[in-house]
Amino acid sequence: MKTMRWSTSAKLFARAQKILPGGVDSPVRAFKAVGGDPLFIRSAKGARLTDVDGNSYVDYVMSWGPLIHGHAPAGLVRLIAETAKSGTSYGAPTESEVLLGEKVRSMMPSMERVRFVSSGTEATMSAIRLARAATGRDRIVKFEGCYHGHADPFLVKAGSGATTLGAPTSPGVPRKAVQHTLLASYNDLASVERLCDTNRHQIAAVVVEPIAGNMGVVAPADGFLAGLRELCDRHGMLLVFDEVISGFRASRGGAQQIWKITPDLTCLGKIIGGGLPVGAYGGRADLMEYVSPAGPVYQAGTLSGNPLAMAAGLWSISRLSKPLYTRLARLGRMLATGLAEAAREAGVPLQVNAHGSLLTPFFTSGPVRDYRTALQSDSAQYAAFFRGMLTRGIYPPPSQFEAWFLSAAHTEADVRKTIRAAKAAMKEARGAE
Repeated sequence: MKTMRWSTSAKLFARAQKILPGGVDSPVRAFKAVGGDPLFIRSAKGARLTDVDGNSYVDYVMSWGPLIHGHAPAGLVRLIAETAKSGTSYGAPTESEVLLGEKVRSMMPSMERVRFVSSGTEATMSAIRLARAATGRDRIVKFEGCYHGHADPFLVKAGSGATTLGAPTSPGVPRKAVQHTLLASYNDLASVERLCDTNRHQIAAVVVEPIAGNMGVVAPADGFLAGLRELCDRHGMLLVFDEVISGFRASRGGAQQIWKITPDLTCLGKIIGGGLPVGAYGGRADLMEYVSPAGPVYQAGTLSGNPLAMAAGLWSISRLSKPLYTRLARLGRMLATGLAEAAREAGVPLQVNAHGSLLTPFFTSGPVRDYRTALQSDSAQYAAFFRGMLTRGIYPPPSQFEAWFLSAAHTEADVRKTIRAAKAAMKEARGAE
């Protein structure tokens, strides 16, 4: 095993802490949940990252999901460079916005109208504003452990970095900002029904990750999504799918295509920009006609629909194919099986939740089907496992409560290397009990 040295990263982190809060620009990057200092990355190509000390890693973070074709694919890099020659942002309409919008709609027909924004957070906060305007109601239902960005109404028992750092709510969020946010349990229809019964004619929307990815990967139980659709129809609520993670990654048509559920509104993230900063929300035409300038619901953004992101998005989603998803699912099964076997050999309790190219190994003995069971995972064991993987050239997410992502650039050799590393790292995790 090669000895890893991270002295340059350590020096940069020391400098960063003097200018950036916590030394990073997004909390989970700080490695607080896994110990040690964060790695500073110099470059990436294919399925690999190279840090500033020259160490190389097989990457399973993949910019937190959008890089389904891998890091810096040659065709995409050429296209971005060529597009930039004509300008990076105009603050005016372009043909590429129309082309990408039409492409998104063709792959996800529930999105009859699309509005491009610059992030998943923008998409979800805008969708909720629209839902409230369209229904004339204020309250929303979200699920414990589901993360919908850092807008105030969503920072109640949020997943992702909020759970990673042990702060499921945030100071600075006024009580009034979350007083209309109702909490339900993921995969528990009865918890939603109770909220509907006690808040009749007050709930604008139910917002859900159809495949939870921000408490770690948790797939919907049989009938859960269909039950949400029925409840929304019965109570006059809108069903909002947050497919920032699952959209175009779970399938060409997202989770809604797999489970054959038509949401009223859908939120998408960076995968539709080839990894560049972009997001989108959209849905039924009658609802989207409320959005300014067609209607009264205001939402705007200078960089929304910028030509670089639109060109990259067209390149990226036009290259999604059935053979790609088949191959990614095969690699996902291979990796999930290998991690589970490594844990058995080491005598470490582990549950591996996987769906296609997404997976999470939970260090717990019981099934993980919601936020409560996810939190029963042994984060200290995961931290030891993470450090063991890092020293062996594997870069998993620096948090127990995040998804691992495979890409078209990953190979069977990469997965075999990962499983070999896991067999040793699991033994180190056992020592963290």
